[in-house]
Amino acid sequence: MIWPERPGSWPHGGKYARPAFTRVVRLIAEGEKVYLSVSPGQYPEAMTYLFDLIEEGKVIPVNIPTNDSWARDISPVFVRGGGKVMGVDFAFNAWGGDYDGLYRDYRADDAFAGRLCALLSCETMSARPFVLEGGSVHSDGKGTLLVTEECLLSPGRNPGMNKGEIEETLRRYLGARRVVWLPYGVLGDETDGHVDNICAFTGDGRVVLSWTEEGEQGERCRKDLDVLKAAGLDVAKVPFPKEPVRITKRDLDGFSFEEGEDEREEGEVLAASYVNFYVCNSAVIVPRFGDENDDVAADIIGGCFPGKKIAGVLARDLLVGGGGIHCLTMQIPAGEV
Repeated sequence: MIWPERPGSWPHGGKYARPAFTRVVRLIAEGEKVYLSVSPGQYPEAMTYLFDLIEEGKVIPVNIPTNDSWARDISPVFVRGGGKVMGVDFAFNAWGGDYDGLYRDYRADDAFAGRLCALLSCETMSARPFVLEGGSVHSDGKGTLLVTEECLLSPGRNPGMNKGEIEETLRRYLGARRVVWLPYGVLGDETDGHVDNICAFTGDGRVVLSWTEEGEQGERCRKDLDVLKAAGLDVAKVPFPKEPVRITKRDLDGFSFEEGEDEREEGEVLAASYVNFYVCNSAVIVPRFGDENDDVAADIIGGCFPGKKIAGVLARDLLVGGGGIHCLTMQIPAGEV
């Protein structure tokens, strides 16, 4: 995970997001070690929230420069075979580069995967110059990947490649035997429709799908459902929040945008989704938005993980920063690195 501080993403210096962020850290640290990248200037602030876990060695602070906090998208995608773990280093261009990227200077984020592998003494396999974010793929761990056409075929990713060539690259570097191409992600998702916000595996042949019957998003959901059923997957529908989550004036007043950066607007609807959860050793960490569908979604997701603790985190202020709980995290599988 990466401590939130970027002023164009985290309003008011991250003041409102950090309680939710640290709750996620604490929940994960109940069952596994957390590497937390934090800049020297923010280290004292991180200590005020996580002193006990750092002292106990459950949270390991590291100093790897970054532009933002989305560990899912800038970390290596870790693969495992024969008990050995390797990090795949994809190129990162801020979700679209010159075409529709969210900020111009993403050099530190682009270098993060290689630097993290070096810190962990983990063997690295370079997939460059292929552009891929971790949130744009979801794996069952057994050779099936979920992706969206909206994202992977975006002109801002790998415009010189066709669908077949992209799929072959996923097979080569991620060990995929089957790639299920959903047409769409969540409407308005600034990542161009990352799959981890619309659909996720919950077990062998089982997925959850963010769902509504209404409007353009409803049309998107129905087309995604058709693809999942054709692929032979068992689908549990998880509703979106009943009320839209929007940028408020309080949020907007706290941002400090760089030149050329994608800016927020008051009243802007954010791509809120309960499917952006994270499965850790101790729990399934599920977003909550203070919405009447919070408990409905938690119950459905909980039913997909019998015996697992379902831990809710109020994620509205994380979403204002640009993503969800799954987006903030990247798991390192057990094995020899």
